[in-house]
Amino acid sequence: MPNLTEIQKEIQAQSSQGTPIDIVRRSYLKKLTGITGRNVIVYYSGWLQKPIRHHGPLLSINDNDKNGFMSTINGLDTERGLDLILHTPGGDIGATESLIDYLRQKFGSDIRAIVPQLAMSGGTMIACACKEVLMGRQSSLGPIDPQLNGTPASGILDEFKQAHEEISKDKNKIPVWQPIIAKYSPALIGECEKAVQWSIDLAKEYLETGMFEDDPEAGRKIETIVGLFSSHDLTKSHGRHIPTNVCKEIGMKVMQIEDNPELQDTILSIHHACALTITSTPIFKIIENQNGQAFLPTYNPTPQA
Repeated sequence: MPNLTEIQKEIQAQSSQGTPIDIVRRSYLKKLTGITGRNVIVYYSGWLQKPIRHHGPLLSINDNDKNGFMSTINGLDTERGLDLILHTPGGDIGATESLIDYLRQKFGSDIRAIVPQLAMSGGTMIACACKEVLMGRQSSLGPIDPQLNGTPASGILDEFKQAHEEISKDKNKIPVWQPIIAKYSPALIGECEKAVQWSIDLAKEYLETGMFEDDPEAGRKIETIVGLFSSHDLTKSHGRHIPTNVCKEIGMKVMQIEDNPELQDTILSIHHACALTITSTPIFKIIENQNGQAFLPTYNPTPQA
């Protein structure tokens, strides 16, 4: 299996044939579609390589991503289905919902998610909308509990509930909780409740119409899966990594990529090539298909005086 250093050497060896990074990355995308017989699109964020302070929401799932998918889906034979390689920290829930809706309009439920390392939050929501998820021992999904300005909506609701219970039992607790509750913006509690329910409803709908379509035990399986992914109490942190074995245990349809060494090597080679692309260029996100059609947004921070 080519490791990160070997992929880097392969890129350097291609320097006489054009842009070596692009040549190597695209060769592995083409190899993957040759193995599976399906369309392949990689959706790869550089949030692990680029400083967050310079990029902010650009690295997350956002509405501009749909332009990238429109570009890369254009001209594909959608009857061949889609293998979507996901590497993302997640992002805006509205943009995630809109993107899933678009992908399903193009490919129906014939979409598989491939997670070479991390598909967190909204990335997990996209994986739930697929009929199957391909993961390795190093792969993880993450909680889908919504965040409001970086704070878990469920955490705010739990805190408010705790305040209400403590004050109901002991009025002397009012001075303790008053400065905390005073910081809440108008309608915050209502917004938190709606955001949590929105996330749960979407996950259930996607699993019901995709991964567990026509499954007589769909209800039970979906409750277990959504129960874990949406519960701030169970996961403890929005950044919690939920590994492959746990995803299997809760009933997700997971294909272990180690069962097919050629498939595993190709997926991880794409992963390494994408990481090196983002590390060595101004590109901060890659949306690209097996034919080399790509949407590669770049960012050059203004030098500080």
